[in-house]
Amino acid sequence: MKKLLKLALAGALAILPSAVAHAQMDITWWDFLSGGDGVRMKALIKEFNDTHPDIRINATTLEWGVPFYSKVQTAAAVGQQPDIMTYHLSRFPLAIPSGVLRPLAPEELEAAGIKKENYVEASWNSGDGKTYGVPFDVHSVVLYYNKNILKEAGLLGDDGLPKGLDGLDNFNAALEKIKTTGKVQYPLSLHTDEGGSMWRVFYTLLSQQGAKFIEGEEILPGEAGVKALTSMANWVSSGYSPQLISYEASIALFTSGKAAMHINGVWEVPTMVDLEKNNNLGFEWGAIQIPVLMGQPATWADSHAFAVPNSEEKPISPEKLKAVLQIIAWMNEHSISWAGAGHIPAYKPVTESAEFKAMQPNSTYVKLADTAVFDPVSPLAGVGGPIYEATQNFIVPALNGQLDPADAIEQMREELKSQM
Repeated sequence: MKKLLKLALAGALAILPSAVAHAQMDITWWDFLSGGDGVRMKALIKEFNDTHPDIRINATTLEWGVPFYSKVQTAAAVGQQPDIMTYHLSRFPLAIPSGVLRPLAPEELEAAGIKKENYVEASWNSGDGKTYGVPFDVHSVVLYYNKNILKEAGLLGDDGLPKGLDGLDNFNAALEKIKTTGKVQYPLSLHTDEGGSMWRVFYTLLSQQGAKFIEGEEILPGEAGVKALTSMANWVSSGYSPQLISYEASIALFTSGKAAMHINGVWEVPTMVDLEKNNNLGFEWGAIQIPVLMGQPATWADSHAFAVPNSEEKPISPEKLKAVLQIIAWMNEHSISWAGAGHIPAYKPVTESAEFKAMQPNSTYVKLADTAVFDPVSPLAGVGGPIYEATQNFIVPALNGQLDPADAIEQMREELKSQM
């Protein structure tokens, strides 16, 4: 009997190393991705899980914006944070001082094959000299356009791209020309009732003047902010763009053919693709980077990044960190499907691939990544931050004729200055 027990124990010990070697590591994942983004990310996660039997991503999607970031902060404080999460690059300046992001050491990134030179330069934010996340994309606003209407107005080139839109005077003249055709209700559709959308347009026009939103201790120094806001307000007061219109309604104006052009994020590309595919659009469409209206090419942009929450209560183990970095590297290497959501992958080998170059309209506006302007590096900035709130309180009313642009900029300065 003793001999049998010894043999059984020896057999168990012989099997044990093999079992441990093949044990599956569970990785907890949090993201805020819904709609087309959510569908594509879930597909990527499934593909990763199907091809990596030793690692399993258990994913949860939480509410976008401030609720997500608040939950991460709370969870990390009590050691119940995920192992990996999506994070907006614009929120890094707010997150880094609070200690909610774990720095990724150069040797850790190197071991996973993650190299800074393989990523779009503007999207790699090292914060205070350290790396707190790896970018996944560059997402920006673009100009959607109705080819049929622009062609009839003489504003479409033989290449199918808009012409004569560069320079504010030329752009306004084009809007007037479209308006006089009587073919559309509005030449341009903007989402004029919400601060986030209007921040992206305002910041684009500000940056095209070579101006800074924050310079030292000053908020909106000089007159560039007034010029940008006055130009936007003129589009509404001239009847070129609707007043106080919701996000959904602004898209519907364009997709129904009632607006010739529409400024919105690249994330609405799938909307246009699906409508066209199902024969529900009724016209040919395209998308280009925002024309140079105020001197130099520049477009507001942000990045979805992958980050690791920092927790003193329960730090991530070296084994889990290794798996997380493997996931991040794999996601970027397979981000061509993410481009299907309209995004520009941050991983340059993908954007330089023949497959991406064949994607439309992505490959047309991909050059905006070279002149992308990210939110100010400040705790005031970022998704759902004080700048977004101030835009809602001052920019939006001025845009819709309820406040003088100069007064709006001054009040915005005072509001944000008090929070610096």
